Amino acid sequence: MPASKPAIRPSSDQFIGETDLAKVDAHVVQPHEYEELPELTDEMLERAVLCRDAADLDRFVESQQRLMLRLDNDVAAALRAMGEGWEQRGNAVIRAWLKQQNV
Repeated sequence: MPASKPAIRPSSDQFIGETDLAKVDAHVVQPHEYEELPELTDEMLERAVLCRDAADLDRFVESQQRLMLRLDNDVAAALRAMGEGWEQRGNAVIRAWLKQQNV
């Protein structure tokens, strides 16, 4: 019987060495590659989290929890229809409701 996959995703530092970082550093972005990048919006910049070092990133990641939440199809569709950032807006709605409940 094959071994099952680990339940926890390995951290990115476990993959250091598998990437040719010198090749990545040496790459010069070509003009046509800029077309593939999304334009930064004010909303994106407002949601940005500034991480000065790995410790900042660890603190940010630990402040959130990934979980599975089952929603009715119409609720999920309405949230997704709000566009990029719908997960954060859904989080804000739940937070507001909890505050209203004095939780």
